[in-house]
Amino acid sequence: MEKQSVVLGARNRAFSLLDEFKQFALKGNVIDLAIGVIIGAAFGKIVDSLVKHIIMPLVSVVVPGKQSYLEWKWIVDGKEVPYGLFLGEIVNFLILALVLFIFIVKFLGWVMREKKQEAVAPPPPTKDQELLGEIRDLLKRRPA
Repeated sequence: MEKQSVVLGARNRAFSLLDEFKQFALKGNVIDLAIGVIIGAAFGKIVDSLVKHIIMPLVSVVVPGKQSYLEWKWIVDGKEVPYGLFLGEIVNFLILALVLFIFIVKFLGWVMREKKQEAVAPPPPTKDQELLGEIRDLLKRRPA
């Protein structure tokens, strides 16, 4: 009998843990975060492609020389240091940082300011507050 209650207790704890996990994993915030991460990764690939295939080749056309940015290297003690690739990654980072700044600070900041203004609006007065306000007004009108 005692062994059966231990098994049932463990089983109930396991189902409780499963239920808690479902509530956590299926909350809107977690799903929104997952969608944001997936879209962010896809956007990162787009920006990476933009930098590697359009911006940096245009930079290598403007910069004098016949090499593309992929071949910009320093030779130090017989070792190659590909600074062109590094410059491409810096441009990639700067574009992503700019887009995130615009989105978070300008767009979401605008949305957050509206929400703060809505939250700051005082709630309507209760009946007690209205009654006290009327008493105050009557006392102000009363001659001294």
